[in-house]
Amino acid sequence: MLKRFLRVTELPAPASAALLALRVVTGIAFIFHGWGKIQNPFGWMGPGAPVPGFLQALAALAEVGGGLAWILGLLTPLASLGLAVTMGVAVLTHVVSGDPFFAMGAASYEVAAVYFCIALTLLLVGPGRFSADAAIFGRKS
Repeated sequence: MLKRFLRVTELPAPASAALLALRVVTGIAFIFHGWGKIQNPFGWMGPGAPVPGFLQALAALAEVGGGLAWILGLLTPLASLGLAVTMGVAVLTHVVSGDPFFAMGAASYEVAAVYFCIALTLLLVGPGRFSADAAIFGRKS
């Protein structure tokens, strides 16, 4: 059943090339975004954080591991689900704090919302034919 879930939807080569570019660039961004967090996975939010340490660790792992998975196009739906949840929580946290969508040089949820949309796209569309998922699990018929 998992293998069927990981099969890649057949897409034209140009669409797959666009997904490859999206995966690689955003994957690199997520690795950089999560690198400092993975250095202190259970406490990167600092003392007194409202989020338990194990959830901080899951977020750090989702960002670094998910970024690497996106670059390779490996286990893309699972990585996308983890990143979508992480970015959804980030958006919600900013909204609850009263942060605007965009603020020059101040707290906002613009970047988290964009990352959430990319994760949702890769979760629903898949990584494209130029991915490890396509090579390992094949394409949906």
